[in-house]
Order: sequence, then C-alpha cells, then structure tokens
Amino acid sequence: MKKIVFLDIDGTILNTKKEIPAKTKQGIFTLKEMGYRVAIATGRGPFMFREIREELGIDSFISYNGQFVVASGKTIYTNPFSGTEIEELIVASKEKNHPLVFMSTEKMISSVEYDKRIEEAIGSLKFPHPDYDAEYYRQAPIYQILLFCEEGEEQYIHERFNNFQVLRWHKYAVDIIPKESSKAKGIEIVLEYFQIPIENAYAFGDGINDLEMLAAVGTSVAMGNGHPETKKVADFITKHVDDDGLYHAFKHLQLL
Repeated sequence: MKKIVFLDIDGTILNTKKEIPAKTKQGIFTLKEMGYRVAIATGRGPFMFREIREELGIDSFISYNGQFVVASGKTIYTNPFSGTEIEELIVASKEKNHPLVFMSTEKMISSVEYDKRIEEAIGSLKFPHPDYDAEYYRQAPIYQILLFCEEGEEQYIHERFNNFQVLRWHKYAVDIIPKESSKAKGIEIVLEYFQIPIENAYAFGDGINDLEMLAAVGTSVAMGNGHPETKKVADFITKHVDDDGLYHAFKHLQLL
C-alpha cells in the first residue's frame, strides 16, 4: 500500500541554523528508497525552497499554505488572489502604514522601497529585502501576501476582510491567504491525485500554520521545538529539530 510523508520546512526539515541536518537528509533518502512518497508542505513560495527540493530530490509540494500545489513535478492546483482583493488590501494597509510583500511562484516584491520590519522578518528566512514594485501584482498571479506589523496590529484585517485568513510567523510579519486555503486542503488534493488513503499519510510540523495539516493525516508529529498548540494536536512529539528530531520521529514510527 502506498504511503506518503508531508514535511514542513522551517523548524522541521531546516534546523535553527537554516541547515538540513545530515540525519534528516539520510532519513528522507531512505524513505524514498523504501517506496514512500515524500512531499513538502510549507508557507514558503516555490522559489524559496527550490534548492531544498533539488538537494532532497523532492518533486511534490504544497506551497503558500495550500495556494499552489505540485505533484510529481506537475502543477495540480492554483488559487491566486483577485486584483480587486489585492487593491482593497493595499488601501487598508496604507492607512496603517503596514507595508506589503507580494508573492508569486517566481519571486517576492515589496510595496515599498525599504522597511526595517520587512528586512528583519525576511532576513530571518535568510533572504534579502525584496525589490520594490508597487504594481507587481498586476504582472503575475499572487498566491500569498505578507503584511508587516507588530503583534495584534493586524486585527483590522480580520474585521475588514471576511475572505482572508492571517497567519503570524514572525513578530513583525503575517501571511495573508484566502480563508478556504490551508496545508490541509493541499494534502487532500495530493492524496486524491496519488490515490493514497488518509490513514497512510504522515505529517510533520512545528508551527501554528501546521495545525490543520496535522489534523488532516492518519499520523501527525510535532517537533520538540514546536508551538505549544501544535504539540497539543499531534499524535507524537519528537525531539528538537537541532537534535535530529525528524530522523528520531521516522525511527519511532517505524518508517525506517
């Protein structure tokens, strides 16, 4: 019976130094050799983890928290924002002096020339401050928008935009995606595509944006470095990512 493993990136595949531990790499290669499908499920855009996919030999992924899904190298689902939605968000965010970053499949572009909040948040992912083009959303499909503000300041997004969901991942940054999107929906699409039953699906994550994903599979694992809420819903809590947590989980679940 076919089985599949869904892996978050930051704090799951990548350790706190933003590196792939040797044991993690070994474990993923062994899973693939044993016939498991291995897929990535992340809030990142495809261009942000191309090197990781190449290094691990992974060609199936759920990106932008379910907005853009690829299976065996084939795009099987896309759900970009409409231009009207983006323009309404631009107006609202300008009123609050909250800059935006527009994210397509190929790059991310800032709505302002420079902002310290953008530099710090994007820098935590080991990326430079994005280039500026306030009209970029007119040139390419946008699958995710980053809004930069301090914790709690994003409340007006909840109040003014019923069709958006907001996921905070940094003290200065939140992801904005359509309300119906999630890693869980992406998993549902991938499982249907590969004809794999939910009980044969495993998911590994650490963040708030992994909650629905962990509930959408037969077996869920939270990293030892994970958010307390993530640990609450997981079937198993493994070691910290810096302590070969992913490899430890593979062994504990007898996948290896």
